[in-house]
Amino acid sequence: MIRQLKSIGIPAVLFACLPLFLNAYWIDVLNSVGIYAILGLSLNLIVGHTGLFNLGHAAFYAVGAYTAAILNTKFQVPVLLLIPVCGFAAGLFALVVSKPIIHLRGDYLCIVTIGVGEIVRIALINDVFGITGGSNGIFGISRPSLFGFVIRTPLEFFYLIWAFAAITVLLFHLLERSRFGRALNYLREDEVAAEGSGINTAHYKLASFVIGAAWAGMTGNLFAAKMTIISPDSFTFWESVVMFAIVILGGSGSIPGVLVGAFLIVGLPEVFREFANARMLVFGAAMMVMMVFRTQGLLPARPRPYAIPALPEGEGGE
Repeated sequence: MIRQLKSIGIPAVLFACLPLFLNAYWIDVLNSVGIYAILGLSLNLIVGHTGLFNLGHAAFYAVGAYTAAILNTKFQVPVLLLIPVCGFAAGLFALVVSKPIIHLRGDYLCIVTIGVGEIVRIALINDVFGITGGSNGIFGISRPSLFGFVIRTPLEFFYLIWAFAAITVLLFHLLERSRFGRALNYLREDEVAAEGSGINTAHYKLASFVIGAAWAGMTGNLFAAKMTIISPDSFTFWESVVMFAIVILGGSGSIPGVLVGAFLIVGLPEVFREFANARMLVFGAAMMVMMVFRTQGLLPARPRPYAIPALPEGEGGE
């Protein structure tokens, strides 16, 4: 236990000290990495643990961000108090849209989720109910505050975003080791066998989808608070592709893999900004190489051995 705490605690302390040696630009890059790491973890629950293809995750991210923006600018509700509200709104939306389609598998579900993401984006552009601001989006979202302290600078946002990321890692780690997490893994490996062993597959798939979407909605709140302005351009299909690539590149079903994937997909391109014209070419080539030579990702989840308890004597045991 002490060894585990050291292996996690020392890198965490070093990472917390890292911004003290960086300028505002690179701290802001780390903030973007943090937001995408949380989004990747939320999508990893759906794709990595449950085996459901979702290429419309940006829709739930958008629902959370717009919920925060509308309630903050129209009713002056403090933006951090809206985090659970944003999660509830995104989760409820996910429940409504996913219930009719959750029985779909593979490519069919993937295509439908792409459609959901595009419907949400187009609805935001068309200013549904006159509250989304159309293509211009929503301006003037207030800065978040904690106990009267207003969070303004990139350094202050760094600690807010990465504190939320640390909570996400802890909760998702506990979730994947729970009975619920094991049921999702059974479902991912063999849905028919899981159903045959008594697992309500529809229930678990729906729960996984809703939890992942709710977490993306809460991340949308952080994004809106950080940017103070949001528009449909922030929630395009490309955003869903980036989240999906983070999960696949890092290692499907692996929390450390998703964190590494977020640094590589979001952080590394900033290092090579001088070669901006070639970034997408390198990105596409890297994904092709990964799909051919390392399909399980950079840090895949380790398979867990499950021991079957020996039968007592007289019931088949010796």
